[in-house]
Amino acid sequence: MFSVKPMKPTFKSYLPPVQTDVKKTFEPPIKKLEPKLLQGEIVVNEVNFVRKCISAESSQDDLWGKLICTNFKVSFIPQDASSKQKSQLSHLLLGDHDIPLTCLEQVVTVNDTKGKKKVLGSNQKLKFNPTELILYCKDLRIIRFCFGEAGPEGAKKVCLAIAHYSHPADLQLLFGFEYQGRRYHESKGERVNGSTPREGLRTPIFDRPSDLDREIKRTGASEWRVCSVNEGFAISQSLPEFIVVPVSLADEDLKKYSVFFTDRRIPLWCWNHPNGSALVRMAVISEPLQQRRIDQKIFTAITKSHPQRSEVLRSDLDKCLPNIQDIQSGFVKVRQICVIDHFEESDERWFSSIENSRWLEYVRAFLKHSAEIVYQLDGKNASVILQEEEDRDLNCVVSSLVQLMLDPHYRSLVGFQSLVQKEWVMAGHRFLDRCNHLKKNDKEESPLFLLFLDCVSQMLSQYPAAFEFTESYLTVLSDSMWIPLFSTFLFNSSKQQAKHLMDFAKNKAIPHGEDQVVYFPPVWDWSQQFSPKDQTLFNNPMYVGKGAACVQNGEVKTFRRTKKAYSHTLRGMPASLRNGTKVGEDTLTRRGSLVSELRSDFSPVKDESPSERFFRDWFSRPADQQGLLIPLLVPSHLALWKLYFLRWVPEACIPKGGPITAYRKLSQLVDEIEILQNRLRQYKGRGPGNGPLPSPSGPLSDQRRMYFKASSPHDPPSPSDVLTSSFPFSPTGNLCRGGSHGTPISKFLNGARIWLSTETLNDTV
Repeated sequence: MFSVKPMKPTFKSYLPPVQTDVKKTFEPPIKKLEPKLLQGEIVVNEVNFVRKCISAESSQDDLWGKLICTNFKVSFIPQDASSKQKSQLSHLLLGDHDIPLTCLEQVVTVNDTKGKKKVLGSNQKLKFNPTELILYCKDLRIIRFCFGEAGPEGAKKVCLAIAHYSHPADLQLLFGFEYQGRRYHESKGERVNGSTPREGLRTPIFDRPSDLDREIKRTGASEWRVCSVNEGFAISQSLPEFIVVPVSLADEDLKKYSVFFTDRRIPLWCWNHPNGSALVRMAVISEPLQQRRIDQKIFTAITKSHPQRSEVLRSDLDKCLPNIQDIQSGFVKVRQICVIDHFEESDERWFSSIENSRWLEYVRAFLKHSAEIVYQLDGKNASVILQEEEDRDLNCVVSSLVQLMLDPHYRSLVGFQSLVQKEWVMAGHRFLDRCNHLKKNDKEESPLFLLFLDCVSQMLSQYPAAFEFTESYLTVLSDSMWIPLFSTFLFNSSKQQAKHLMDFAKNKAIPHGEDQVVYFPPVWDWSQQFSPKDQTLFNNPMYVGKGAACVQNGEVKTFRRTKKAYSHTLRGMPASLRNGTKVGEDTLTRRGSLVSELRSDFSPVKDESPSERFFRDWFSRPADQQGLLIPLLVPSHLALWKLYFLRWVPEACIPKGGPITAYRKLSQLVDEIEILQNRLRQYKGRGPGNGPLPSPSGPLSDQRRMYFKASSPHDPPSPSDVLTSSFPFSPTGNLCRGGSHGTPISKFLNGARIWLSTETLNDTV
C-alpha cells in the first residue's frame, strides 16, 4: 500500500466532474447524491449536474448538485455537503435546500439562447429546452437553477414534473394524506385500544364541548352555554359542530332563525369581558324583511347575558375595512417591492413605494378598528357583534385582535395557538381557498392570516414584555401554511375536514371512530417540525407572564393579575388623536407638532369625546403587560415586518447585527438567572447547618428555555459570525439581485419608521 503525492495543477476548472465508465487511477468515485425521503415520499424525476445560483454577480459561490422532484418537495442536494452557510433552524421534515410543492407560487423556465420564458402549469408542454429554472415561492423566496451542464431532456422532464406536482387536481393528492396514512399504520403498536390521546398537545382544538366549557369558565361567561344544534353539521356546513350561544336562546329558535343567515351561520360567541360584555360574530341576514325581527331576538338574548343588561352594538366590517381583493393586491405590491424589484436609488423612493402598496395602511386599519371595538367592550361595557357577509374572513382578523388586546391569556404561546384554532380554524376560515393550495382560483386567494400575523408583530414590537412568543415564532407559523402535513391550514371548514378525513380513513384502512388528531395532527405539535432546542427560539426572554418573578424594592415577588388591574389599568391616547388618527385629518402632521402631541403630560381638551378620553387616560399611565394593551397607531409607530419580508434578501441582511443581537444577549442573561436561581434553591434545600451543594462538574443541562445558553468563563466564546438580522433564517440560495453594495436602505434597516406621508419623510428621515 502506497500513496503518490499529486502534482499541483496549473489549470483550475470550474466545471463539475464528467461521469465516465472508466475511473482514473487514484481518483475517488463520484459521490452518490440521495435525497432524504419521508414515509410515503417517492422520487418523481431528477437531473444531475445542476447549478444552484447563490449570487447574481458571479458564479464563484454557486453550488453544484442534483435537482430532484418528489411527490412532496423540490429538493436540491449539493455535491459539496459543507456549504458555507447553513440555516440555523434545522427542520425535521425539510432540508436547507428543500421547498414544499405547496409553497411554489410560479414555476418559470427560461432559455437564454432563444430568449424564451414560460410559466409552467399542470399538464403543459414545453417546446424548448430550458437553460434555467426559477421558482417563485409563497414564503417570498426566489430560487434559480441553471442546467448548463445537465442533459436537455433531463432538465425539461424535471421542470415539467415540478410544475405538474405543484398543481394537484384534488385535495387528497396533497402529500400530507399519504404521509399521515403511512405514519398511522407504522405507529399502530404504540396505541392503546386503537386510539391515542393528544399526548403533549396542550393547545385545545375546540372540536368538543369540554374545550368550550373550559373557555366559558375561564372568561366567566355564566350566561352562555355550549350548544350542539349543529352536531353533524345539521344546520351550517361552515360552522363547527359545537358553538356557544346565550342561555336564553333555545335550540329550536336557533334552527328557526338559521335559514335567514348567509350560509346559515347563526351568531357565534367569541369571548367575555370580566365586566360581562360579550364579543360575538355572525354573518349577515340574507332576508331583509326578517332583519328587524331577528335582530331584536338576537340583541335581546345577548343583552340578557350581560349582568348590567348593557346595550349591544353592531360593527359592519364590510363597510369599514378593506376587502379581500384589496388586501391581496397590497400584498402582491409589497412583495414585488421587497423581493423582486431592485431597491431604488434613494430612501425616499423606497419608502414611498412601500406606502403606495397600501399594505401598512391595511395593517393600521385593522388595528385601529380593533382598538375601537376594545373601547366599546372595556370603556362602554357594551357587548359587540362583528358582522360580515359570510363571517369567515375579516371577522377572523378583528375578533382575534380584539381578544389579543383584552386578554393576556392569548398572549401566551398556548393561548395564542388556542385563539387561532378557535377564531380561524374552527370558525371556518377558508384556508384552502385563501392560500390557494390547489392553484385553481386566484380570485379567491388573499393573505388574511398573514395580515393578522403582521398586526400581531406590530403589537409585539411595541410591547415586547407582554408576549410569551417571538417574532421568529410568528414567521415560522406563517411558513407552516405551506407544509401540507397538518390539518390546521388545509381546509375551508370543519365539515370539509371531517369529510376528507373520513374518505382518507377509508382509503388508508383506518377503523372508524379512531381519534382524527392521531392520524392528521394540527400544526401545534411543533415536535414534528423542530427539535426541542430549536423550539426554544419561540420563547421571548422578556416576557412578563402570569406568575413570573419580578423585583420590587430589592425583593423578588410574583406578579399576580387582579380583575382591577386587568380591567382598569388604562393608558389613553393623546386628546387630539382618535385611535392614533388625528381628528379631522387622515395624513400625519409634521414631526414638530407630532412630538408635542405625544408628550406624556396629556391634558384634557374642550369637547373631548368619551372614546378620546378613554384612550388619553390609557396612554397617560404605565402599561400593564398583563392587562389591556392598545397599539400605537400613529403611522410612525408602524414598521414593515422586516423579518418576514426581508429575510431572504441578501442586500438587506445585516451580518452580526439586527434584533438578533439583543435577543441573543437577553437569552443568555435569562439562562444565567435561571441557573443561579436553581443553585440557590439547591443551597436552601440543604437544611440548617449544611453548606451549599457542590457545583456540577458535568455540562449544564440542555433542557433550558433559551436557544442561546449562558456559558462559563472557561468555555470558548461561541461563534457569532453566523448571526445576521435574518436569524434564524438564511438568505443563502435566494436569488440575489445586482447592486448589493451601497444599498440605499441603511436608514430603514437602522430603525427608521415607515411614514404614510412623503412630505413628513422629507422632514424627518
